[in-house]
Order: sequence, then structure tokens, then C-alpha cells
Amino acid sequence: MTEENKSEIAKSEENVLKFWQENKIFEKSVEKEAPNGEFTFYDGPPFATGLPHYGHLLPGTMKDIIPRYQTMKGKRVNRRWGWDCHGLPIENLIEDELGLKTKKDIFEHGVEKFNQSAKDSVLRYDADWKKIVPRTGRWVDMSHSYKTMDTTYSESIWWIFKTVYEKKLIYEGHKAMHLCPRCETTLSNFEVNQGYKDIKDISVTAKFEVEHTNSTNDTNDTNNTNTKTYILAWTTTPWTLPGNVALAINKDVIYGKFQILSTKSQTNSNNQNSKLQTNDFYILAKDRASDVLKDYNYKITEEFKGSELIGKSYKPVFDYYQNEDLENKENGWKIYGADFVTTEDGTGIVHIAPAFGSDDMELGKKENLPFIQHVTVDGKFKPEVKDFLGLSVKPKDTKEDPIAHLKTDIEIIRWLQENNKFFSKENLVHSYPHCWRCNTPLLNYATSSWFLKVTDLKEKLLEVNSKIHWVPEHIRDGRFGKWLEGARDWAISRTRFWGAPLPVWKCKECDNVHVLGSIDDLKQKTKGTNKYFVMRHGEAENNTLNISSTKFDNPHHLTEKGREQVSGAVAKLKDKKIDLIISSPFVRTRETTEIVSKEIGVSEIIFDERLIETQVGDFEGKDIDEYRNYTKTLEEKFNQVPPNGESLNQLKKRVGDFIYEIDKKYSDKNILIVTHEYPAWLLMSVVEGLNTEKSVELKKQENLFENADVKELDFAVIPHNKNYEVDLHMPYIDDIKFACECGGEMERIKEVFDCWFESGAMPYASNHYPFENLDKFDPEKGIGFPADFIAEGTDQTRGWFYTSLVLSTALFEKASFNNVIVNGMVMAEDGKKMSKSLRNYPDISYILDKYGADAMRYYMISSPIVRAEDLNFSEKGVDEILKKIILKTKNVLSFYELYKGELKGNINSLDSNNVLDKWILARLNMLVAEVSNGLDNYELDRASRPIADFVEDFSTWYIRRSRDRFKGEDLNDRNFALETTRFVLQELTKVMAPFMPFLSEEVYQKISGGKESVHLEDWPTVGVIDNKILEDMKNVRDIVSLALEARAKTGIKVRQPLNELKVEGGKWKVEDLELVQIIKDETNIKNVSFVEGLESEVWLDTEITPELKAEGQYRELLRNIQRMRKDANLVPSDMVELEVETDDAGKELIEKFAEDLRRTAGLEKIEFEGLDDGEEIKIDGLVFKIKLDK
Repeated sequence: MTEENKSEIAKSEENVLKFWQENKIFEKSVEKEAPNGEFTFYDGPPFATGLPHYGHLLPGTMKDIIPRYQTMKGKRVNRRWGWDCHGLPIENLIEDELGLKTKKDIFEHGVEKFNQSAKDSVLRYDADWKKIVPRTGRWVDMSHSYKTMDTTYSESIWWIFKTVYEKKLIYEGHKAMHLCPRCETTLSNFEVNQGYKDIKDISVTAKFEVEHTNSTNDTNDTNNTNTKTYILAWTTTPWTLPGNVALAINKDVIYGKFQILSTKSQTNSNNQNSKLQTNDFYILAKDRASDVLKDYNYKITEEFKGSELIGKSYKPVFDYYQNEDLENKENGWKIYGADFVTTEDGTGIVHIAPAFGSDDMELGKKENLPFIQHVTVDGKFKPEVKDFLGLSVKPKDTKEDPIAHLKTDIEIIRWLQENNKFFSKENLVHSYPHCWRCNTPLLNYATSSWFLKVTDLKEKLLEVNSKIHWVPEHIRDGRFGKWLEGARDWAISRTRFWGAPLPVWKCKECDNVHVLGSIDDLKQKTKGTNKYFVMRHGEAENNTLNISSTKFDNPHHLTEKGREQVSGAVAKLKDKKIDLIISSPFVRTRETTEIVSKEIGVSEIIFDERLIETQVGDFEGKDIDEYRNYTKTLEEKFNQVPPNGESLNQLKKRVGDFIYEIDKKYSDKNILIVTHEYPAWLLMSVVEGLNTEKSVELKKQENLFENADVKELDFAVIPHNKNYEVDLHMPYIDDIKFACECGGEMERIKEVFDCWFESGAMPYASNHYPFENLDKFDPEKGIGFPADFIAEGTDQTRGWFYTSLVLSTALFEKASFNNVIVNGMVMAEDGKKMSKSLRNYPDISYILDKYGADAMRYYMISSPIVRAEDLNFSEKGVDEILKKIILKTKNVLSFYELYKGELKGNINSLDSNNVLDKWILARLNMLVAEVSNGLDNYELDRASRPIADFVEDFSTWYIRRSRDRFKGEDLNDRNFALETTRFVLQELTKVMAPFMPFLSEEVYQKISGGKESVHLEDWPTVGVIDNKILEDMKNVRDIVSLALEARAKTGIKVRQPLNELKVEGGKWKVEDLELVQIIKDETNIKNVSFVEGLESEVWLDTEITPELKAEGQYRELLRNIQRMRKDANLVPSDMVELEVETDDAGKELIEKFAEDLRRTAGLEKIEFEGLDDGEEIKIDGLVFKIKLDK
């Protein structure tokens, strides 16, 4: 929406947001005293691949409410944003943008360039998130966000991996897993579960010809050479048939040998096989015959147990590998027993391809079957499968070809038909796994991966899970608990590019494995035998002149002071046994080198131009401050190039090239490097692998480099990018190789971590544990661990919740979180998934601009979606919250503001004896108790819903019933009404603050709350709840409701006074006269009595006397006059003159009630005269023309 089209609600919220930001209210809320200690909150990182949607904003609101509440409860709650930067989500995005289709394309493009594109893309939406998230009212530190791609983050992941590896919980295995042929990587079981969807497929029953023997029950008929016996096996993956090496039966199942007599004439099935011979025999489970042979007339010729089939041979359907030199070939193409074979579907006989299924693979290992993998990792048939060469076995559907996934299976079936290997086919719809990122059908594929042994942790996982407080509770033992019970070992490695690298190095010669757990571990492997010292020249003439001197031939010699500085520094070098000095060739560095070499006796000196002074270009010869002030900050100099000069990154690169080159060139040397201030500083930066920010921080902390300063360089080769910043990503990490104990060379395995491993490591890696920040985070000491609270959607029960718990259990045998709220999914109003293309939901910005964030927050948080149920998002629902809570609260505020100037003296609302004041204060205490209890138990719906009920009571009962008190003549009662309203508003803002932060702030500021912000307030304490007055007022309202209902049935409007109301005294009893008066006022009945034995709960005297009728007419007239005052925008203090034109009957009515009319309607006088203009009002035959003059 344009600014002018935004609602007033939205504008007021944006003003509040501006107030928070300008006054750093969030920061102050975190920094303020926390007498009740720390409350630890972990925020799982979202993928940075798009803009936020409702699925982000809902858990974001949950993550905002609890920390706000705990802050008000006197705890410190640090809230730090994070970004999930790695993995297939980012890779697929970059592939699309670069037009890359396969891994081969990425290699040709260049892994370095590909990963750089991924890195550059990560924060492309950062500014949008930083705008939208605060606009929804969420408080979280987005300026110091952690990123899973940061080196510190990856280093902690290495530590986790090594720690768990040393506990024997990580291993490399070869298993049947789900593979994405497009991404060419395996997926974990919980990733696979995210991608299931129903598709149409084709199943086929193939004929496997039994080899000729003399047995009677499974062979070809020896008396009829034309008779053949076939075993029928069913599969839903025809593309796996070329990899068949065995058939599996159940030894205890009864099988039969069947002969087909004829085709059923009434059957018109396209599954029939016209090539079937009536003299052939077919073996299948007896119980499956009626289904498999349903299109034929047949007879059973023999019956036998499956055990009698075991060991029999058959001819391969495809003979591509029959003549190959396969290991265990002698065991191939035979029948084996397997317990997993059932007669629930198919033929009771399973085709076995060990490369394409976990059951198949286990049977293959057990029986030493040959292993045929006839499909490559990109999902295509290998060359030896010559009839289908190059075909993708399970292609991805496209808009142009929505059944592409069937094409190869159809080709296989066609081949079976043409080669008399086909028995039947059927269409089926089944749930099939697809890649959760690129939507390609997955393949069940045997390959190698690194696994975390979750099966060994299962019992401990179940134990720690039992102690977690889940909301809703059923998730613990239901969705999540069942997942834990069935948990399998977690494949944590991916054969991809953009991710934290697995810190595993293998020897090419002996297969020895080294697992590293830190950059220091790596340095220990790469550190050479040289020692390095770096020295800045002594003070030179250019230093005293304060000018830039960056040319070789500048005659700027050392000063006398400079020579003394160098001589003084020599003392630090004498015991270093320097073998070689490498120096900048400038005059001042040459002279420094000469002094040092003479005093410590070093003859080998090399001058290297890469060590020269920073090239300042056009600032040469000018005051040094001109160069320094060329950029606002030192950081800017790293990228900004002065005219005809060089940037600090360019300088850093040349000194980096220098140190890496000489380390290769020399060994067992102690080398002194003599250079200038910035080159010396950046040599240290290169050695540490520091980025720009850290480099500047290093210089300032250690005051690098003064004249003649000497520092030791602890150099070891580290993976780095072109700016010599440590970078653990591919391809840099794969440049790191080191010697094995056997004399071979260790190379890193080319795999990266599953990005879910990275997000599960968030508590440790975001704090760079265990390398720093131990005062803020140390699980061993219970500092910052476990989290008191986390929250995400139901999908994370198999994602972040799971991976986080697995890693914490593996590391510390405890849960990483104590309390968790699980939300359901936000769906479109029609119950379908929200879809941009369908446009079946309102845009977030539209909702914010029209209804505001508070209405959206409360609408979602008060719904069952905070108990893992789905919510069909309705704009009407948001609108309802706006009207029922926000606008009503603002109306109360507006009403209070009309009269607040009348408040006199120092009044305490608790001293009031007025029954309405007592009641609303009791309701307030009840509200605080209910909301506190709900929040303490993390039940956000139960915590938030009482707010709506309270606002309704406050607005439509307390304020409405107290209106006359605000403008009454009893000053004491008026003061109590005003002060009670102010106090309740103030306390209500505190209770509302976590849920509706904008509204609560706006109201708090307007009633002049005691602190800078309501969000710096303490949570209200629960006062004594007067249950009697709550019960009495409930009775009053119930009686009023019944009386009004009785009035409605008689057709008598409320404005018409009645004489008497009788209430069933056996059920109701109201003794307080103030409460009885409320009943009278609300029902407009003169007398109320409580009588036992009434036939109904209430009884009305419906006789309307002339006096009662006149009073009713007056009430209607008064109502119209009050409306006219409101239409004229008059405030209560505005006194007006009432001009009336009416007949004698009308005049008599007004005069009868004149005193009350003047007082109630704020009239100075009443004039009866003819009017040319005025509003005409008709009441029961009386006609009034009325005009108000101020």
C-alpha cells in the first residue's frame, strides 16, 4: 500500500516502531537488570533463499512473546538472529541462476566460482528481513546474526564431528539410501520424508524362466520341450530389473504351479498378455493367484512350501551382466528365502536388486550375492545396459511433460513384452519420495556415506525426550516420540559443494583416516619446519616529516633515533638463530637489515619487492594524514583503491603470496622478514587468516606496528580465499594435504555436511564453542545450555528439533531444550497450501498495512495453530481481532482521555467502595493470573484468549456502566472511576505487551506510564482475586441477559421503562443494593425482587402506565440528543443551548424531565420556538424539530 492508503492503525504502529528504534528500547530491555537470572532461548536459522512468509512470522511471534514475558519477569533474554546459509536450497537457487543442470556443469563452471556465487547470494534478502521482522513486532538482534557459513561456525561443527567420532558414534558405511539423481547426493531419512507425494506409476509382473532340472515342482516339463515354467515376480520399479540378481520367497508360504487354460471372455483388460502359452506353467504364492490370474481361467497343478524353491536357478530377464566377471557370480540368479516377503500384494515373490533397496542389500550381504549397479549417480543407465543407454531411470516431470517419470518404466515394459518376459502390468497411485529442494523423484540407491549412529543413542534419546515439556503434549510421545523409536542411523554427508566440509582426511596409499576437530588441529598437520619473525624498519626521515614515502628511490634514511631503535630490537633476535633475512628493498628497510645482519651475524640477505611499502598512488610525498583520511575508516581501505595506488586487500595478497611461496621454498630455516608498518601487520593477518573486520581489530588491539617492532609469525598453511582469509569451504579446503605415517599423502574426502547437521549444531557453533565465549556458553557448566525455550513448526519434529536433540544427546547425554512449542501450518482460507501462483492468501504487507501487526499476531497466537494444528488463514479473522480488541481498547483510551483532566488529588483505586471498581480490579487480577499461568506453561492460546474476554468486560460493561460516574457530581466517585480506569489501562498494557507490543506501547505512552516504555516494565503481580464479587457480577449479568431476552420476546424495547422484574430466588440471590441497581439500570425496570417458586427464571410486569410511557419517550429523545452532540464532535465539557419546535404534548414531555435533560445532555438552556432548520425526531406520534447551538 502507498503511505496515504495505510490505515491509521498501521501508521500508529510504525510510529511506535520508530520510537523503539530511536530510543533503543529493545537493547535497553536486554541490558536492564535481571534479578532472576538468564533465560536461554535458541533461534533456529531460516534458509536465506527468499522473503519471509506466514510460516516464518507465526513461529517468529511465538519466539517473541515468551522472551518478552520472561524479560518482564526479571530475566535477561538474549535473542540473536541466525541464517542457514548452506545446502541444497542455496545450491539449487544458484544452479538455476547460472543455468547449471548437473554436477558436471558445476565442475566445468568452477567450484570456486559456484561457491562464491552461493556466498554472495546468501544475504540478498537480508535488508527485506530486517525490515519485515521488526515491523511484525518481533524483537531480535539481527545486526549480529550468526551464519552457518562462517568459519567459526564450521570450526565448531568440526569439533562436534570429531568429539562424536571419538565416541565411536560416527562411521563410513555403504547402504541403500535415497539419492537425488539431479543433485547427485544422498539425503537423510527426515529430508526424504519432507518430499513424499502421490504419483501415478506402473507396476509390472515379469516372467523369470526356471532353469531346466529333473525336479517336479519348479521345472520345465522334460517330456515336452516346448513347455516352460516361469516364476512371476512383481515390482513397482521396472527400471531396477536390469540389476536383478535373485528372487526372494517366504519359506513358510504355500506356493503353487499354475497352468493358464484360457482368457476370460468377459474381461476386457489391457493388462492381458496375448503371448501367454497354455502349455506353460507359472509359479506364484497360492493366496495371490485369484488376483494375479484374475483375467484368466487357470488350474493349479502342484502346491509346495516356499522352502522347496530355495536354491533353484532361473534365467536372468536381462543378460547384460551374465557374462561379466562379477564377484559372487556363482550365487546369482537363484531363489532365496527372506522373511520380508509377504502375500499382501504382488505375487509373493520379490525381485532382488541389492543396489536398489535396503532389504535387497541386506539379503545380498547375507547370501553373498553379486552386486550390480546398472545406474549412475546421476540416475542414468550405464553403457552396458545397451537397450536403454543414456535414459534417466526416473525423470522429473515438467509442465510440458507431466508424466515424464513414467517414460523409462514404459520402455522397460515394452522391451519385456517384445521379448516374452512380460506377464502383466497395472497402473497404481502411491506415495513416492521426491527431492525436498528440486522435486526430482528419488532413487533407492546403494552408495557410501558417513553416518551418525543414532540407533546406539535411541534409548537415551527416548529418555531425554521424556523430560522435555512439549506443547502440545502429545507430540512428545506421538509424532516426535514415534520418530525417535523408529530412528535409523543418520547419513550426515553430502556429495555436494556449498557446505561445511567433513574434516576427514584419508591416505591414498593405506586408507588411514585422520579426523580433525579444529583449525589448530589442521595447522598441526600443515605446519612446516621454518620459523618466521617480522620486523618493521626503525624510524626514518619520512616518519619525522609525516609524509607518504612509497617509491624505491626515495632517499629517506633511518634517523639516529631509528638506528638506536633497530639496535635495541636486535637483543630480541640474538637467540633466535636467524638463518636468513628477507627484506623490502627500500632505503630504510635496507639500512635496518644491514644493522641487524651485522649484529647477529647473518650473511644471507634477499630483497623481495612484495614486501615494499603500501602503494598510496597520488598521495605519494604528501602528508600521511591525507592518505589516512582518504577513507572514513581503516576497513574501507581494504577495498577502496587510491588513485594509482593499491587497496589493502591487494597489499595483503602480495604479502600472502610471499609467505606461502617462501614456506614451500625453504625448510628448517629461521627467517627474519624486514618490511613496513602495513605489510608487517597484514602478514600477521594472513598467518591468522583474518577477514577485514578481524584484521582491523588485531591492529588496534596490539598497536601494530611501531618502528623496529619485532613479532614472531606462527605460520602454518591454512585453507584461504584469494584475500587470504581462512575459508574452510571447497575448493580451498581440498588444497590442504599432508603426510601420512606410511609416507603416503592424506587428502580430504570430497563431502560436505548435511545442512541439517549444521542447524542442529546451532547452540554450539553460533557461540564458537568450545573455542571462545565460555563465560556465555558452556554446556559442561550449564551456562547457556540447555535452552529454556525453543519453537518451530510441526515439520521440524523431523528436522531441527530432531537434529538438535541427536547432537546434544551424542555430546552431553542431555536434551538441548527444556520447553518447546510446536505450531501447525498456516494454510489458505480454503484449506489448501498457500500458493503464490494461485494467489489464495493475502500478502503480509497488505495485512500489516490494513490491520496492523498486533491483530495478525493475536489472531494466529490465540488459535489452535499454537498446538500443532493447521490454521486456515482468514482476513476476516484478523479484522475481527482488530475490532474486538484493538479498537475497543483504543475506545476505552479515548473515553479516558476525554475526562482525565478531571482527575483530582492522589487517588488509589484499591480504596474505592464502588462495586464496579471492585469488580474490574478483581477481573484484572484474574486476567493476570490466567495469562501468567498460560505463559508459564507455554500455552499461548490459553494465555492470550483471556485478554479478549477482559477487553470486552472492560469496554462494554465497566466503562459503559461507569459513564455517568465520569460526568457525575460526586467528585469522589468520579475520581475513583477515572483512577481505576487509568490503573486498569496501565496494567492491561503490561499484560498485553508480549502479545500486542504496539498497542500496549501506544496506550502506555498516552496514559503516561511510569517508565520509558511498557516493555521495560515488570510483569504485574497477581493480587487477591475477589471470587465473590466476580460470582455476584456474573449472576447480575446473567439475570440482565435473561430479562433482556424476556423483553425481546414481548416486543418491548429497552428504552421503555417497566415497573417490576421478578427473579427466581431459588437459583439467584443478589443482596448488594449496588448490584441490584445495576440490574435495574441495565433492564430499565423500576423494581427487582427475588421470589422463589417462579415458573420461569424471570418474570416481567409488562403493563405500561402513562408515566412509564412518558419516561420511555423521554429516554428516546435523550438518546437522540446525545447522538447529535456526538455528531457535532462536542466534548462533555461543551455546554449548548437546545432549541426545540414541537406541539404542546412534546413540550409537556420535555418540561417534565427538563432538569435531568439539562444535566445529562449538557444544556445551558432549553428554548421552544419555531425553527427553519433542525433535525426532525419522531417518537410514538410526537414530533420534535431540534437544534443544538454552542
